[in-house]
Parts: sequence; C-alpha cells; structure tokens
Amino acid sequence: MREMLAAFVSRVLWGVAKKPARRVLVASCNYSNDAMFEIKKCDLYLLDEGPPLTAVLTREDGLRYYKMMQVVRRMELKADQLYKQKFIRGFCHLCDGQEACCVGLEAGINPSDHVITSYRAHGVCYTRGLPVRSILAELTGRRGGCAKGKGGSMHMYAKNFYGGNGIVGAQGQIAEAYNMAALWKLPCIFICENNLYGMGTSVERAAASTDYYKRGHFIPGLRVDGMDILCVREATRFAANYCRSGKGPILMELQTYRYHGHSMSDPGISYRSREEIHKVRSKSDPIMLLQDRMVNSKLASVEELKEIDSEVRKEIEDAAQFATTDPEPPVEELGHHLYSSNPPFEVRGANQWIKFKSVS
Repeated sequence: MREMLAAFVSRVLWGVAKKPARRVLVASCNYSNDAMFEIKKCDLYLLDEGPPLTAVLTREDGLRYYKMMQVVRRMELKADQLYKQKFIRGFCHLCDGQEACCVGLEAGINPSDHVITSYRAHGVCYTRGLPVRSILAELTGRRGGCAKGKGGSMHMYAKNFYGGNGIVGAQGQIAEAYNMAALWKLPCIFICENNLYGMGTSVERAAASTDYYKRGHFIPGLRVDGMDILCVREATRFAANYCRSGKGPILMELQTYRYHGHSMSDPGISYRSREEIHKVRSKSDPIMLLQDRMVNSKLASVEELKEIDSEVRKEIEDAAQFATTDPEPPVEELGHHLYSSNPPFEVRGANQWIKFKSVS
C-alpha cells in the first residue's frame, strides 16, 4: 500500500513539475527579434506602384498573428460541431482557410477605422475585438451573444464594425450611405475575398473575367495572395495609405480558399474534389505558412507554438460551454433594440395576431 501511495505521489509531483520545466526550456531559447521575408508581387490595375516585395515580421507580431489565426480556425471548427449537434440553427457560413484575410486586414488598418462586410464574417468579428464566447453565443442564439442572440451568423456587430450582411453585395450600399453621411471624407478600400467559388459554382464557370480587381473600371485595384498574412498586411497598409493621401478609393482582391462548403448545408465536395482541398491544405494553409516562417527564422519554437495551440483550445472549449448553457433571450425582449432611442412601439412577429411591445 505504501509503495502504491509513493508511486501515486511521485506521478503527481512529476506532472506538476513537467510544465514549468518546459516553460523554462522555451524561455531559454535564443529567439530573433524580427526577420525579413519575400512576399508575392501583387497584380496591379491603374497603379504605377504597389505594395513592397518584402515584409518585416517581429517576433511579437508573429506570435500575435499566429494565435489570432488559430483562434479563428478553431472557433470555426467548433461552430461546425455545434451546428451538427443542433445548437446552431439556420444559416452558418464558416471562414476556416481564410484566416490570413481577416487577421492581415486588421493588422494593416487602425482600430478606429470602420469595417463593413458581407456574411462569412465570424473571423472579422473576432479581429475587430469581439470575444469568442460572444460570437459562439450569438451563433447559438443566446442572450450573451454580441447581438443578444438575435442576429445569428450573418448579423454581428462590434465597435467600428457594422455587421455582416446576408444579402450578397448589400455591404456596398451600406458603405456608400455611411460615406455620404460623412460627406465623403472617409478613405475607402473595397475588398473582394475571392475564394474561387460562388456557392457551388467555380469562378471560371460563372464569370467572363475573373480579374475582379479590375472590376472597379475607373477605380485602381490590386490582386493579393490572400493565403499569406504578410502579403495581406502589406497590401492593406498600401491601400490604406493610398486612400488616406486623398487619391480616392481602391479595390483589393484577396485570392483565398474556404475549407468548408458555401454554408453548413453544403458539403463542398460535389463541385470540387477532396484532392483539391487537400492540396490547398498541404501547400497553402495560412497558419502553416506563418508557422514555418517563424520556426525557420527562429522567431519561435515548435514547442512554444504548441503551447499557444493548447491555450487556444481551452479558450474555445470554455466559450462553447458558455454558448450552450447561457439562457436564450426572453420572448418579451425579442422586439428590443430595433432602434436606439425611441418611445415604445408595437412590433408584429411571425404570428400576425401576436404583438410584442418594444422599448428602448
């Protein structure tokens, strides 16, 4: 009995000591502070010059980008799981595979800049500052969601972020209306995330011209490698500086790829092969590309990145637990928040004989 007890205590003490020892090992590594990388040249339209062909990545930024992309990836995979478990109902458009777009975009603009997007916006919601738990809770229709559980996958909001839009192209009119209200003083970047498919049809079959960065006609444009976060960041910085200098709007096409189908109701393999998806995952995955750069240039170690992965997994699991246990909004509040400050008024629901009172 004493031997069994001694063995048990030994295992416990070994487990407690194991993680700090690993942290000491990671902390003792001789990391580089920054590194310079070559990035793919952007295709230009009506521009004399474009973004640089090299980019400097600091260790601090690299770790931050890596964690943000991992959060978006695992958040979307958890949303997939919650949808299949029927915690998430209705439409759900996931953006795993496109993490470099939302994280790179945020890295190239200022927090005070304004962002308007279409659906497939979960990643943008996170990079704009929304906690994971508020995003997942919104997907499950809970009171703790960022839109109080009333917006779902397509309608989320944050500071200086004006939500996703379920209607294709609707964000363009909203952006124009907002810009007009500001007397056209805001610099404007129009961004097209080209993931090579429009629902279940490839762009080659659907469009006479797939040069979307030229679709602005009189508006200059550039086509960017949307799988490389450094390329997206540098192109966004270039576009933002171009607009802020008073030269007018610019159109930026991000060539990217989605791993899921168009929505959760689309398996995504009836119009493209599993081999195609596997090829992109193995050669162009945005998280893998950043990880390889950081490890090969001694900006981080494999062990350090694995520790980040572990922290992210716990964050996502905790958020999912909240999203599946938080109460749903009560029926009497379904008509709230339609307007910011107005006297109470009647709102008719799905049943025309039942009316709800809405108060500010």
